[in-house]
Amino acid sequence: MAVKILIAGGFGVGKTTMVGAISEVEPLSTEEVMTVAGVGVDDLDGIADKGTTTVALDFGRITLDEDLVLYLFGTPGQERFWSMWDDLAVGALGAVVLVDTRRLDASFGSIDFFERRRIPFVVGVNQFDGVIEHTEAEIRTALDLDPHVPTVMCDVRQRSSCREVLLALIDHLAAQVPDEPLEAVR
Repeated sequence: MAVKILIAGGFGVGKTTMVGAISEVEPLSTEEVMTVAGVGVDDLDGIADKGTTTVALDFGRITLDEDLVLYLFGTPGQERFWSMWDDLAVGALGAVVLVDTRRLDASFGSIDFFERRRIPFVVGVNQFDGVIEHTEAEIRTALDLDPHVPTVMCDVRQRSSCREVLLALIDHLAAQVPDEPLEAVR
């Protein structure tokens, strides 16, 4: 079974890094050097060293077992590229919303996008160099997450950590459709 999954979140939360860390194939990336065109448009607060940005999408693939292959589509993070999200979401079974606890407000738009479209998602709390500025309860409250939305602490630079986030999403999807073959993934 092939499943389309979106990797979303605000600007600079680690979407491209996650796709690159977990993909079993050379990921397709549309990372481009940031230019003066983004000055005053892209909010670099908290990510001042960021020098590149995704301008269309990232793509990767991971085989979780012989019966389940995930096709990962990383979304661009800046609001000016969000018009592509509707097209990227077509056919997606679920999503990972990556969160940076230093900039929780950058996640509101992503969470709202999936809630409005009723696309199931999990929240991956990316631990930049082990830094977690808030507890899980504080994060859930700040993001106004429904109780059924899983949160997973992760480091998207680590393949095993990315895998745990994706397995949490698969479990979340399986819980919504009882007695489906997805339950056998674990």
